[in-house]
Amino acid sequence: MLFTVGALGLAPQQQAPATASRSPALHHANGIEALRARVRNLPADPTGWSSLGMAYVQQARSTADPAAYTRARAALRKSLVLQPSGNFAAETGMGALEASLHRFSEALAWARRATTSDPYSAPAQGVLADALTQLGRYEESYAAVQRMTDLRPDSGALARASYSWEIRGDTRRARDLMEKSYQAAGTPSDKAFALTHLATLALETGDPNTAVDLANTGLATLPGDPALLETRARAHAALGQNRQAVSDYTTAIAAAPLPQYLLGLGDLQESLGHPEKAEEQYSVLRAQDRLRKANGGVADVDGVLFEADHGDPGTAVAMGRTALRQRPFLAVHDAMAWALHRAGRDTEALEQADLALALGTVSAPFYFHRALINEALGRTEAARTDLRQALNIDLHFHPVDAPRARAALSRIEAAR
Repeated sequence: MLFTVGALGLAPQQQAPATASRSPALHHANGIEALRARVRNLPADPTGWSSLGMAYVQQARSTADPAAYTRARAALRKSLVLQPSGNFAAETGMGALEASLHRFSEALAWARRATTSDPYSAPAQGVLADALTQLGRYEESYAAVQRMTDLRPDSGALARASYSWEIRGDTRRARDLMEKSYQAAGTPSDKAFALTHLATLALETGDPNTAVDLANTGLATLPGDPALLETRARAHAALGQNRQAVSDYTTAIAAAPLPQYLLGLGDLQESLGHPEKAEEQYSVLRAQDRLRKANGGVADVDGVLFEADHGDPGTAVAMGRTALRQRPFLAVHDAMAWALHRAGRDTEALEQADLALALGTVSAPFYFHRALINEALGRTEAARTDLRQALNIDLHFHPVDAPRARAALSRIEAAR
């Protein structure tokens, strides 16, 4: 989960299609059009341009439209031309933009500028916290979250506080703070955002029924958002409701073809014995990766994991190494561990797997990956412990890997 200023939005009801008047895409379009009208009327207003730029960042994050990022950068730069110094709103927007593009060193530099321009800006502290978290500077990120909460304990600050405890493995406190974020939310988008992450917390701690209920509540609040659809799809899959899961994944991908959605649907289709349908999703992922390479982009976690499992593990290792240089975050260490394991480099893989779990994060996939690495190294008791931990967290954490975890545990238990 990555929190970026304004990264809010949600998804359509299971049985009732989203109406155009309530769709997130139309909501963004209406807001952006109003801001465009403002800068046409007041072209020398730096605040208008920074607000427009931030709106484009939100649109890009919810729709995965690369053109929106280009428009965001242009608007924010215009604001900075009009007000080169002390323009904390545009500096915060640039930080949020770079964070959305996973350029976290650049995001940190902009966040530092914004917090210097206005030390009392809560949104600037939020972007600072996001960048520090993803750069693996966890203690500093906790301090930034605390400053943001002290300045303005609103829904965004409480959501970041929740995540700071989630990555440290305190899911109870994370859930409590996200519930407070939901209660503090002032807009349907903010409420739906909090419900997305409450549903994710429920799902990833083995409670898919609650995840479905929370997702449905969020979808009723703001239909049409792909993030809630994807969360509900994973919950349906965990419950064996595969038809509903495929439907939700498909609708989410139609709205925002993000790599994690494509990989999720592909892996689900593979688990259902539909290799041709799985390959349809994997083909889109490969096309996206070619575009990423052509644009000089760095692979993210899903790209590394996909290459490790469905491509060349050696290439996945190279992708993971590059990703770690830009983003030494827990999830990237886990992806790198899996790539190294798939490439037969298990001693190195174990080092990365330990780094992924260094904060005590409660993650079934992380424990599963380390378990198979331990098994490959002949550390069967450690593998058994990790497998049991993964399955205790979430018995159905992945449509392909959860059955593999159960099979591996049975194999080790039988050998004992």
